[in-house]
Amino acid sequence: MIPEISTERLRLRGLVASDLDAYAAMYADAEVMRFLEDGRPQPRSAAWRSMAGHLGHWALRGFGQWALVESATGEFVGRAGLWSPEGWPGLEVGWVLARPHWGRGLAREAAGAALTYAFEVIGAERVISVIAPGNDRSVRVAEGLGERYDRTIDVLDRGPHQIYAIERASWVARSQ
Repeated sequence: MIPEISTERLRLRGLVASDLDAYAAMYADAEVMRFLEDGRPQPRSAAWRSMAGHLGHWALRGFGQWALVESATGEFVGRAGLWSPEGWPGLEVGWVLARPHWGRGLAREAAGAALTYAFEVIGAERVISVIAPGNDRSVRVAEGLGERYDRTIDVLDRGPHQIYAIERASWVARSQ
C-alpha cells in the first residue's frame, strides 16, 4: 500500500517494526527533537506512537511519510514525506533525520522526491513546510527546494511557526 521510491542515495519505503530501535534513538536525541513535538527528547513509547501515526496517515489519506534508508548501507537515516492531519494548515512536506546523517543533503533529496510525488502523483497544487522559529537548518532545506516564506501562524496551539510554500508551477519550472 505504501509505494517505494528510489533516489540517488536513498530508498523511501514504509516504516516497519524493525525500524523502531533506530527511530527511537532518533526521537531520544535532544538536538533532533529540539524543533519537533514539544521540543524535548521523546521516550521509546512516543517513537512507537509516532511510527504508528505515520503509518495510519497513509491508510487515512493515501499518502504520508516514508522511512529513509541509505541505499549503499541499508541503514535507517530518518523519515520524510507528506503530512496533512486533521487541523493542519495544508499539505506539508517534512523531514526528520538522525543527527549522524545531517549536513549531507539527504533531507533535501528525500523531500524533493516527496514533492515530486505530491505534484505528479496526488495532484497537489501547493505544498507547505511548517518550521519552528529558529530552525535554520530546515529553512535552508525548504529554500533549497524552492519554497519561500509565506507567513507565520499558530499551529495547533503550539505557538508561532513559519510557513514556507511552493506552488506546482514553480516546482515544474525548477524541474525542467
